[in-house]
Amino acid sequence: MALQAGSKAPDFKTKDQDGKEVTASGLKGKKYVLYFYPKDMTSGCTAEACNLRDNYSALQKAGYEIFGISRDDEKSHRKFIEKENLPFRLLADTDLSVHKKFGTWIEKSMYGRKYMGTARVTFKVDANGTIEDIIQKVDTRDHAAQILGGKSVTPKASAPKKSVKKVAAKAKPAKKKK
Repeated sequence: MALQAGSKAPDFKTKDQDGKEVTASGLKGKKYVLYFYPKDMTSGCTAEACNLRDNYSALQKAGYEIFGISRDDEKSHRKFIEKENLPFRLLADTDLSVHKKFGTWIEKSMYGRKYMGTARVTFKVDANGTIEDIIQKVDTRDHAAQILGGKSVTPKASAPKKSVKKVAAKAKPAKKKK
């Protein structure tokens, strides 16, 4: 049976970017957000992580501890955290055990080619370990608003604007009168 709001969150055990163990049972009594994402330092995953970073105080104020999880290893997570100045922990699930428990390791298809990959899904879990909500259609640029029920604190991150070089038009010489 697939997980749904009201289900008990699966117990899991994995490590964060510093090798510290994180377990669902160890989070008992805390509200947390577990967001699954495909890969460190890719455009969509960076937009999502940065939106959560920019809204981190509002997420904390709402009582949530934030955890990102992908199949990347601890070293990759440390680089991602340092590069993007992320204030929350990233969990390494290199053996996919947590993905499988949450049903986020799925068959995908691109250009007719089928492959296995991470479904971008977020689970909001209450202090009793019950899933409050599952966000399946993640807006990577405004994910915090989805978690907070539509209450965005910072505006959506916009794509960097390309600089446009202005080239001064050459003055045309005045036509001589005949």
